[in-house]
Amino acid sequence: MKILVTGGAGYIGSHTVLALIEAGHEPIVVDNFCNSSEKSLKAVSRLAGKDVPCYRVDIRDREGLEKVFAEHTFDACIHFAGLKCVPESTRLPLKYYENNLAGSLTLFGVMAEHHCKNIIFSSSATVYGDPAIIPITEACPKGVTTNAYGETKSMLERILTDIQKADPEWNVVLLRYFNPIGAHRSGEIGEQPNGIPNNLMPYVTQVAVGKRECLSVYGNDYDTHDGTGVRDYIHVCDLADGHVKALSAIQKGCGTVVYNLGTGTGYSVLDVVKAFEKATGVSVPYAVRERRAGDIATCYSDPTKAERELGWKAKYNLEDMCRDAWRWQKNHPNGFDD
Repeated sequence: MKILVTGGAGYIGSHTVLALIEAGHEPIVVDNFCNSSEKSLKAVSRLAGKDVPCYRVDIRDREGLEKVFAEHTFDACIHFAGLKCVPESTRLPLKYYENNLAGSLTLFGVMAEHHCKNIIFSSSATVYGDPAIIPITEACPKGVTTNAYGETKSMLERILTDIQKADPEWNVVLLRYFNPIGAHRSGEIGEQPNGIPNNLMPYVTQVAVGKRECLSVYGNDYDTHDGTGVRDYIHVCDLADGHVKALSAIQKGCGTVVYNLGTGTGYSVLDVVKAFEKATGVSVPYAVRERRAGDIATCYSDPTKAERELGWKAKYNLEDMCRDAWRWQKNHPNGFDD
């Protein structure tokens, strides 16, 4: 299949582009590189042994998208493009609504005009809010989101559901990710956050490599086994494989369908620190800080629907995730800027 991958130079996007090529598909990337590097796609090309076609286009640029669709006939789109920093989205909600919503609406309109009505959307477990049930199944009601980033994911899910309901020719797969970490086993592509990391694993690896003094652990008084927050961490390569497997749902004519992509196991912040130290032999000093507003105690998935319907199941364990994240960070202390 020929697949348009928006945001394909980003962390999850680049790993998915490589997985698509390895599965025999033909990905075409659109990215504005506001939060990614062209070097990531060069690394993907080296690993795949073939060039990855890429267009420097912002999804808000209708004319730019039209030119891409004029050159290619796409079977489907995997839509990653969007701003994703939770704290920034709280400070600058208009920026997130304008970029994530307006850009996506432009993309969906161009897709419809060019009769490309198959889409896999990069959603998030944040749409569950403070979940009503643990582990979280796809039947769990969506909750109240606590930031503009999460709200854009929830709103785009609703928009795509409405589009498909109005036009049954559309097939929409909503993939709700839990907490992606790790990197490709080659150590050549991985996560490169801008500035101070907002997510746990890149902060851990930056402390381990000496870029940060110590890890901040936000809260140790939650109702969990060690008092720190519990999350479902999933290897980015497992997540990438989930997108490849999700194409089978589109090929079957799925209508609108939702899948959780997680391991089904919850790990605390300190579990991750201990697993990292065991996997790498590198110590990670940490300091406990006050809880962050909006954080919840426990969030992990029930991923059995994806296994049952897509034949997808996470293969990597927490130590694998830590080991691969460290290989990337050690090989590239400054990310793609090395």
